[in-house]
Amino acid sequence: VQVVESGGGLVQAGGSLRLSCTATGLRFDDYVMVWFRQAPGKEREGVGIVESADKTSYADSVKGRFTISQDNAKNTLYLQMDSLKPEDTAMYYCAAACSYTYGGYSFGARTVTCGGWGEGTQVTVSS
Repeated sequence: VQVVESGGGLVQAGGSLRLSCTATGLRFDDYVMVWFRQAPGKEREGVGIVESADKTSYADSVKGRFTISQDNAKNTLYLQMDSLKPEDTAMYYCAAACSYTYGGYSFGARTVTCGGWGEGTQVTVSS
């Protein structure tokens, strides 16, 4: 499995960015997919998780501002980020073949581990 993120950049607070995640070796709609982020000096945390075509969940910190969508024909996952805040500054990672397990990265009150990771794309929000 190869996962590649793109779309990061520098944006002013209140602005928007859309991240993309493409993968080879698997079909997105067959697997649980997660967007994570990691800010300097902080733990990696889940931002949004796609468990099925009709079940997507978001971290409380981004709920109402971030939206995940996917284009199965292109095998691409998107993270639309609106009303960005400086605290959203982080490296954003897309991960595939994920499951709720003990000892993984946090997603709300649970933890998640994933089988395939991208190298991340940097998002910087200036105040």
